[in-house]
Amino acid sequence: MTFKDTPLVWPMFAHPVVLAALLLPALALAWVWAGRWVIPSRRIVLPLDGARARGGWWTWVLIGLAESAAPLLLAVAVCVLAGPQRNGAPQQKRSLTNIQFAVDVSGSMTAPFGEGTRYDASMKAIDAFLDFRKGDAFGLTFFGDAFVHWVPLTTDTSAIRCSPPFMRPEIAPAPFGGTAIAKAIGGCKAELRRRDEGEKMIVLITDGFSYDLQNADQDLARELNAEQVSVFTIIVGGFEPQAEVVNICRLTGGEAFRADDPDALPAIFKRIDTLKQAKLTPTMVETVDYYEPFTLAGLAVALVGLLALLGLRYTPW
Repeated sequence: MTFKDTPLVWPMFAHPVVLAALLLPALALAWVWAGRWVIPSRRIVLPLDGARARGGWWTWVLIGLAESAAPLLLAVAVCVLAGPQRNGAPQQKRSLTNIQFAVDVSGSMTAPFGEGTRYDASMKAIDAFLDFRKGDAFGLTFFGDAFVHWVPLTTDTSAIRCSPPFMRPEIAPAPFGGTAIAKAIGGCKAELRRRDEGEKMIVLITDGFSYDLQNADQDLARELNAEQVSVFTIIVGGFEPQAEVVNICRLTGGEAFRADDPDALPAIFKRIDTLKQAKLTPTMVETVDYYEPFTLAGLAVALVGLLALLGLRYTPW
C-alpha cells in the first residue's frame, strides 16, 4: 500500500507529553502575527528599489507567512519527536494445516504414466501442490509393505522437493515391494498426533489394492476421526479405488479420486485444496508509525522558507 492509498486519520502519539513543547512554536507564531500590531516598530516598509507602489495588506500577509516557516518547522519537529502512530490495516493469520503425504513405492509404480512413471507423475504433482499451500506444514512418507517417514512435518519444503531420486520404486528395499495401505495410514496418523496446532490431513497416492484393509476400514476411520485426521486418496493408473479406501476417506471428511492420466493429477490436487482450504483467523490490530503526513508538511514548510530567503523576509533596519 502506498501513501496515496492510505486514508488520512487522526494520529496517536507514542510520547504525548512531548507535545507540550508545541507551546514554543505557538508563542513564536503569536509574535509573528499579533506582534505587527502590538509593536509599532515592526511595521516597516520594504526597501524596493525603483518601486512606486505602496505596501498593502498582501505584503503584510506574505511577510507573515515567510516568518512563520521557522515556527512551523519547529512544530513539525515536535510532532515527529512525539512519535505519531496510527492503527494498522486489519490483519488475518493463516491457520496451519499439517499435511502428510503417503506415496506408494511398490514395483507397480514404475509403470509408464505420461512422459515418466506413475511415481514420477505423483512426485511432480506433489511438488506443485506445495506452492498451493504455502504456510502449511508438510511431511512425506514412502510405503509399500513397510513405511518410512522420509521427511518429518515441516514448513520447509526443500527436503520434499529434493527427495524423489532417493526412494524411487526401482531402488526401494525389498520390504517396500507390496502395498499395505492400512499400515501406512496408521503410521501417518501417529506422525500427525505429535502436532497439537492446526488441522491434520493425509494425502495418500497409490496404484494398488491393499491386503491389510479387509474389515479394517471402520475401525481405522474411527481412530482417524478421534485424532481429527482427514484422508484423501489418489489412485493413479486408471483403477477404481478400493471400497475400503473410499469408506475411510468419506468417513473422515476426505475423498477418493481416480487419475487416469498425468494431467488429472494437478486438477485433483487443486480440488483437494478447495475442499480443505486454509483457515484465516483475525489478529489484533497493531499500531504503526505514521510519519508520512508530518514529513510532507515539513518538506512543504521548508520549501516555503527557502523561497522566502531569496528576498521575502522581515529586515529590521
